[in-house]
Amino acid sequence: MSIHLCLIEDDPIMGESLNFRFELEGFKCDWYKTAFDAKAGIHKKKYSIIICDICLPDMSGSELYTQLLEEKIDIPPTIFITGHGSINDAVDLLKKGAADYITKPFDLDLLIDKLLSVSLYSSKVESKNSQVLGISAAMRSIEQMLCRISKHSTTVLITGESGVGKEHAAQYLHNCASKDEKKPFIAINCGAIPEGLVESELFGHEKGAFTSALRTKKGVFEQANNGTLFLDEIGEMPPNMQVSLLRVIQTMQVVRIGSETTIPLNIRLICATNRDLKQMVTQGTFREDLYYRINVVHINIPPLRERQEDILWFTRLFFEELDPDGKHFLHPSAEEYVLHYDWPGNLRELHHSIERACILSPEPGISVDVFNEVMTDNILPEIDEKNLKERLNYYEQQLIFEALEMTNYQMSDTASKLGISRKNLWEKMKKYKIDKQNSKQ
Repeated sequence: MSIHLCLIEDDPIMGESLNFRFELEGFKCDWYKTAFDAKAGIHKKKYSIIICDICLPDMSGSELYTQLLEEKIDIPPTIFITGHGSINDAVDLLKKGAADYITKPFDLDLLIDKLLSVSLYSSKVESKNSQVLGISAAMRSIEQMLCRISKHSTTVLITGESGVGKEHAAQYLHNCASKDEKKPFIAINCGAIPEGLVESELFGHEKGAFTSALRTKKGVFEQANNGTLFLDEIGEMPPNMQVSLLRVIQTMQVVRIGSETTIPLNIRLICATNRDLKQMVTQGTFREDLYYRINVVHINIPPLRERQEDILWFTRLFFEELDPDGKHFLHPSAEEYVLHYDWPGNLRELHHSIERACILSPEPGISVDVFNEVMTDNILPEIDEKNLKERLNYYEQQLIFEALEMTNYQMSDTASKLGISRKNLWEKMKKYKIDKQNSKQ
């Protein structure tokens, strides 16, 4: 494998050391000491990877990268070298599409590993699909793992707490595997399908197969043919359907209800859950053979509280999404609040809290007080002299109210947002006497 590096480093000692090591590793390396010279070289030559210091004498690495983006040239994967004072610049560059960054002082062996990894597994995805999963070491490692998996059609199981971004990871894997935007990515929440309709939703049905089958319908397996099928909350799959699901996964064939025609499948199957499937197997609520069939490759996404580097990065990303006109900004003291909050609902909770903060803040600068109001009013309400069970019930009731109002009381959508089945949602609504008439105004 021939790797041609573009090294942009003005420090003669650092540059010479890196250049020497790269040559020892068998890489071809062009070393530039200024951004101006490097830019001319990038226009003329086809490099495998760019390694660029952010602090350069004539312009910053950030400015150089921005100019290259504006010129719409094919920029190779770029790794930035930064000191701690420029980490925010590096984070912004990741959002623009840079491959990674490394902070000084760094281990040369780690940099070599990173270069090899980027060279082997960087998939050139269209810009609209190139969103990274995070900037923390854990998420960058998961990205690389997903890129490696993308070269094989194996079944993948993604686990993690509710709201950590399991569907985003599945979409990332799909994007890495397919350069063809027309290949389908079909996602379905197994817990949100009414139990009597699971078979029809998964496998489809013919017109007249049962009383309400007024037309022929393709199931999600068939819809995802030649693409990716994402089965979220696989742990909610009814026991009687697990056998049928196993058979389809094993044979890669599906038969619609009411038909005798076998339809061959060519799909990538990704399953996800926030439950402990191994424990469910022990308890007899999840089939052991199905568990091993979907757990060929296991990716576990850590909760947001365990990857603090991602918190502010996603916060800024959500601000750009929810407030595109830039009417609001996060006060520095509020950044500390966001950074040190536990985020039990992970990215979903963070996104929702920022949305509410943008709505509720009377000033452009969102302060600690606004975030504190958002969190206490909607997540941790004051309840005097209540025991733990009552507090948990109150918390659950508030979340259900909120989800119902967000979906305008659409049961399937609400169940999907909450990560529970429609039956479970209905039981909880009866328990808390929730209906549209007694909703909060």
